[in-house]
Amino acid sequence: MARGFDRDSPADVAKLQARRAVAWLQGPGLRAATAVALAVAHQVRRNLVSRRLFSLPHALVAIWVIILFWGERWVFDSKVEHCSWDHWEKWDKGTHPHRMVLLADPQIIDPHSYPGRPWPLSTLTVTITDNYLRRGYKALQNQLHPDSVFFLGDLFDGGREWKTRQQGFVDPKWGRERSGEEKGWVNTWHRKYGEGFWVREYQRFAEIFFDNFNLGGSVPGPYQRGRRLVASLPGNHDLGFGAQVQIPVRNRFSAFFGDVNRVDVVGNHSIVSVDTVSLSADTSEYRHSHDLEPIYGPVNEFLDEVQSTKRRLAMEELKVWHDIDRDFRFKHKVEDLEAADLTRSPRDPGAGHADFPTILLTHVPLYRDPGTPCGPMREHWPPAKRPKGQTEPVNPDERNAITVAAGYQYQNVLNEEDSVKLIKSVGNVVHVFSGDDHDYCELVHSEAKGGVREITVKSMSMAMGVPTPGFLMLSMYNPVDAAGRPMPGAPKQTLQTHLCLLPNQFHTYMRYILFGFLSLGILAVRAFLVPTLNLTPFALEPELGGPSILPVFKDKAEPPESRMHGSSHGMSSTSRLSAGASTVSRSTSSSSNGSAARWPAKKSVGKGGSRGGSRWGWGDDYSTNGRGPRIKLDTDFYDDGKQWKAGRGQQVVKIVTREFWTTAWRVAWMVGLIWIQLTRRG
Repeated sequence: MARGFDRDSPADVAKLQARRAVAWLQGPGLRAATAVALAVAHQVRRNLVSRRLFSLPHALVAIWVIILFWGERWVFDSKVEHCSWDHWEKWDKGTHPHRMVLLADPQIIDPHSYPGRPWPLSTLTVTITDNYLRRGYKALQNQLHPDSVFFLGDLFDGGREWKTRQQGFVDPKWGRERSGEEKGWVNTWHRKYGEGFWVREYQRFAEIFFDNFNLGGSVPGPYQRGRRLVASLPGNHDLGFGAQVQIPVRNRFSAFFGDVNRVDVVGNHSIVSVDTVSLSADTSEYRHSHDLEPIYGPVNEFLDEVQSTKRRLAMEELKVWHDIDRDFRFKHKVEDLEAADLTRSPRDPGAGHADFPTILLTHVPLYRDPGTPCGPMREHWPPAKRPKGQTEPVNPDERNAITVAAGYQYQNVLNEEDSVKLIKSVGNVVHVFSGDDHDYCELVHSEAKGGVREITVKSMSMAMGVPTPGFLMLSMYNPVDAAGRPMPGAPKQTLQTHLCLLPNQFHTYMRYILFGFLSLGILAVRAFLVPTLNLTPFALEPELGGPSILPVFKDKAEPPESRMHGSSHGMSSTSRLSAGASTVSRSTSSSSNGSAARWPAKKSVGKGGSRGGSRWGWGDDYSTNGRGPRIKLDTDFYDDGKQWKAGRGQQVVKIVTREFWTTAWRVAWMVGLIWIQLTRRG
């Protein structure tokens, strides 16, 4: 026996609902879907006609496609192509230099950047700035294909704010205070954004820079030992600054990016990266009131051993190129611990051995006197105009200089003590490169800092307050013999630099806006010319609906007189006159359905009336009321067509408005979809 339906059974209720859903899909649902599909197909068929496909709005869309591809893609390749190595390198013919690119302050946007910006504007900001970084970096790799890429810190904007899994993450209570805006957000940041968020931000950074590193190929240039990417130098936005650096934050950063203090040998040059944001804790005003040794201790240990590390790596490099095996292992012997030489590592050849020219990388620039000018390539402010007869740049020049100032978690330049310590500890420094300021700055330091030249590199991001982002290109050529000494004919200056500028995004958007107004102007002119010159309209005429079973019009009716006085031989003259009058009445009267309104010259022959009076449309009303024939005059003729012109003017306005709206909307949504697609794909 079959079991009946149980309302309390979830299975039975689910089966019933499923059967109802299937029945609806097979009946009303199928009909509705069919109707929608037919309607869509009908609209597509109406649009796929030559007058709409090959029209001015679609021609504008085609031009917009070219403009968008130029602004979102091609302009990056064009800008970077102008920076090609052979356009500015001045080495002798036949040399094979090592080619390096320095990237400063990508500082990817996160909730710390614009904390009050609402969605979706915040998401759009992240997408646009990420796309700018990605497109510039991809153009760099495709067009330049550098042998090595080094970052100069500030990889993230709010990296120091996101909590770690390790214990000890606290907002430092000492040091300079946050701004009033940040104080209101700090609790929200610490509650919502932790280790998982930081890892996702790392993956986002990696997707932009790491994944596209070999875009131009993985093979290095001639006589190079491979391609290299180093992003381990931290900035104050990654760790904090000085006494307010948090150890768990630094440990997390180094675990993902590598040692924050390191030496790399490329192109017969030693590249020394120093964590100067932690080093600054050693000279902080809070070092006597708080235990800051865990912050600055590791970097001081690195500086104590850096010259030994440079010599060791230089000897290993020479061993590879000259196939010389230098055995620096300790001899197998037994000796007293107190008498043993423990001043050098087993593989350190010792002072006086090969030491390549050294390039120092620091996030924070070295100290300089306030007002020290940065030169003509600084974008914020050009150098001040020199007084008549003066050949040297104006100094001090406050507007053209990096401001010597400090605040919460930042300091624009290092202390003088730390700057001198860096140069002396690293040794043989021929050039310094820094970031942090976001704009270009070039100067030669004082003799206390070895008279070394320093370049502060522009930020690569469009969101760092500098209209024209960029990056720095280095070409290094230092031929040496097996002992590490320069070969005869080697250049005295072993490196050359070039600032490469990326597109000014503000200028790109201004071009979009200008062409947008131009497009609207063209469409407005065309819309006005459609009724004026009887051009083929782009807008489709509204449909009146499908065919109807009942008639939608009424056959022309004859005047009452023709039915009363007509004969088989034809219409009388009276009927013809009445018909003519009625025709005029139909064209000017707003009533069209009532017989009295339709036939105003209605005739009636009264008692004693003459046929002649009736013949001319004069009825009893004339004899009794003294009224003449009821003839409707063409008022358009006698009032110079004012009514007709008014109606015609309204019709023209409607045509122009509909044509402009239809064409503008077609261009807008098509261009918008293309821009969204380009933005979505990066």
